[in-house]
Amino acid sequence: MVVPSVTSIAQQIHVNVKTGDDTNTGTLAQPLKTLAEAAHRVNAETNAIPATVFIAEGVYPLNETVLFNNNKFTLQNRLIIRAEVLPDDADWTPQRMPVITSVIPGVAVPKDGEQAIGLQIEVNHASIEGLRFTGSPAYYYIDGKQNRRYYPVWRGGKTLDDLLVSQCVFIGDPDIMPIRVAVIANGHGLVVDHCVFYNCQNSIVFWAAEGGTSYHNAMRYCLVYSGNYSGVWTTDNTGDDFDFHNNIIANGRSAWVTDKGTRHYKASNSIFANNNYVMRYGNDTNIADAEAGNDLLKTTDVKLSGNIEIEKDQGKNNYLQLKTGSLGFDLHAGLFKK
Repeated sequence: MVVPSVTSIAQQIHVNVKTGDDTNTGTLAQPLKTLAEAAHRVNAETNAIPATVFIAEGVYPLNETVLFNNNKFTLQNRLIIRAEVLPDDADWTPQRMPVITSVIPGVAVPKDGEQAIGLQIEVNHASIEGLRFTGSPAYYYIDGKQNRRYYPVWRGGKTLDDLLVSQCVFIGDPDIMPIRVAVIANGHGLVVDHCVFYNCQNSIVFWAAEGGTSYHNAMRYCLVYSGNYSGVWTTDNTGDDFDFHNNIIANGRSAWVTDKGTRHYKASNSIFANNNYVMRYGNDTNIADAEAGNDLLKTTDVKLSGNIEIEKDQGKNNYLQLKTGSLGFDLHAGLFKK
């Protein structure tokens, strides 16, 4: 008996805002124009195969949430949403990063104003790589209490696992283009690696999980500069196995915000410099309302002072990253892995 072999072919979709058309096939030669159409095609694929969405350089204005909800992926066969050129590639420059910006209307949230979501990843085993996200042009407050919030990367499912955000830049402006939380996720396995957060209200929130504890989350090799509220935010759902190392959080309000619970965390090989507070208690309606006890955070080789210098020359490859040779340069926090 001869048994025919079946070869799984990965789904590859190319998106180019300059040359693409959403009626195209989605190949490199015939790219799509929008991320929304790429998500539609990923969600429509019934075969259990991996999918990669390649995004060319350019500015991608989102006027609707880009939802990925075809939850068929595995650890080996992932969903990958990535730039065509990544920061460690030889021909990369900051100008080649695809820019994802939002003009999404806010959706009403009961008793809490409005919110808008950029990329919504409702699948297991997904990666977002090499993209640059900017804020949403909406005033933050509606009436002084309720507000509008923009979340560039969101995962709502409390049982989902494995979301990697790597080599991305998040840039906000508290008065013009605010980012409430750059990356916020329920569930397990949120790993944020080699990312840069500049002028975001909060960089990362590790949120809730089914059963009350969220496991194997990590923040590593990240640079957070001028966070209006927090550099990292853990809730009492965030498990004690939270992996935090080689991060720099500087010139913000509070390096770390956490719930008034019983969790204890460890931070190693990092710098918390020129923040108003190292760790504060907070919740969704009263952010950083009281200073947390030092016993909640155990530190190893963590500097609590110093001057972090950011490169502001847009012509240099380390734009919005640490200046070469400055304090913390040896921690390798920032976009580059090599």
